[in-house]
Amino acid sequence: MLIWIPIALMAFGLLFVLIVYNSLVSYRNAIDNAFGTIDILLKKRWDLIPNLVAAVKGYMTHEASLLERLTSLRGSAISAERAGTGRLQAEQQLSGELDRFRAVAESYPDLKANENFLQLQATLNECEEQLSAARRAFNAAVLQYNNSVEMFPHSLIARQFAFRRRDFFAILESERALPSVKESLSESVTGGADR
Repeated sequence: MLIWIPIALMAFGLLFVLIVYNSLVSYRNAIDNAFGTIDILLKKRWDLIPNLVAAVKGYMTHEASLLERLTSLRGSAISAERAGTGRLQAEQQLSGELDRFRAVAESYPDLKANENFLQLQATLNECEEQLSAARRAFNAAVLQYNNSVEMFPHSLIARQFAFRRRDFFAILESERALPSVKESLSESVTGGADR
C-alpha cells in the first residue's frame, strides 16, 4: 500500500509537467499564429503603397519628399527581421508616415475626387483596421503567454524548458504624442517651396 503513494505522486508530478508544458507550447503557437496574420496584412499594405504613390504622384508635386519617405520606409519594413524589434519599429514608422500622407492628401481636392485614389485609400483603410484587430489579438496572445511564463507554478516549468517572455506590439514612444495635421501640412508646403 505504501509503495503506491510515491508512484502516485511521481505520476501526478509528471502529468502536471506535461500539462503545463503543452499549455505553454499552445500559447507560444498562438502568438506565432497571430504574428503570421499580422505578416499577411502587412504584405497586403506593402503591396498597396506603390499603387497609392503612383496614383498621387501627379497631384502631389510639392510632397515628393513625403512620397520618397513613404517608399523608403516601405523598403525598410520589408527588409527588417521578421519578428525582431527592428521590424516592429519599422512598421510603426511606416504607419506614422501613412497617417501623415493621408492628412496631406486631404488638402488636394482634385486628388480626393480621383476614383482610383479613393478606391486605394478605402482598401488601405480596411487593411489598417484589420491590422489593428490583428495587433490586438497578438497582444492578447502575448499577455496569456507571458502570464503563464511568469506565474507560479508554471514559471518553474517555463524556466526549465527555456520559455521566455515575449514583447507586446506597441507604438514607439515618439508616436505617443498627438500628431498635428497643421504642422504636417505646413512642413509639406515649406518643403515643396524650397525645391
